[in-house]
Amino acid sequence: MVKRLFVGSLSYSTTSAQLEELFSQVGKVASLNLITDKYSGQSKGFAFVEMSTDEEADKAIAKFNNFELDGRKMVVNVARPKEDRPQSQDRGYSRSNRW
Repeated sequence: MVKRLFVGSLSYSTTSAQLEELFSQVGKVASLNLITDKYSGQSKGFAFVEMSTDEEADKAIAKFNNFELDGRKMVVNVARPKEDRPQSQDRGYSRSNRW
């Protein structure tokens, strides 16, 4: 079973290739998604990595949590499911449209 990992506290200069090379040391990387800003393309400093087995994911957590990469200590743990966010109550009014 594939286990999804959250990888945080990354340097903005860290690349997907670096992360893939690093995590492949403990097993097969099923997928990797480095989160970037949709306008600038700049990394947001976190990623999601899916390892092909639970054992490989556990090894990755043990080896890379607090591991220093590009001058920063990474945080690696099991990713939590995405929470449902409440719908915005904004009705299209801006503050400048108030009476």
